[in-house]
Amino acid sequence: MVKVIMGLKGSGKTKTLVELIRQAAEEAHGNVVCIEKDKNLTYDIPYTVRLIHASEYSINSAALLRGFISGLHAGNYDITHVFIDNFLKMLEDRSSAAVADFLEWLDKFSNANKVDFVVSCSADPNTAEDERIRKFF
Repeated sequence: MVKVIMGLKGSGKTKTLVELIRQAAEEAHGNVVCIEKDKNLTYDIPYTVRLIHASEYSINSAALLRGFISGLHAGNYDITHVFIDNFLKMLEDRSSAAVADFLEWLDKFSNANKVDFVVSCSADPNTAEDERIRKFF
């Protein structure tokens, strides 16, 4: 499963994401991972959640993020949930096509490996032009 939380700044995306992370940490029968660009959620999420700061690994493209997620899973098959905060801020190419391609790959990866993904991004959901993106709302 892939779910996208999209909204403008101040719309409550982070609060929603933190609640979903806490819920997953309590209920999941595996490991929970949160990937964020910078160190913003350090004190907001449970210590049992593996918090990864993408900026420390120079993740700046969808291709690098795909490889990173694949590597995480290859090193730990017990991951059941991955949360990605501020997804668009990690990418140099923020075009609708690039985002849609990544989300479709993520959905295939999710189904093949039984890992749930929640992705948050700051953007107006009404401007999401590509239907391939809108299906994950």
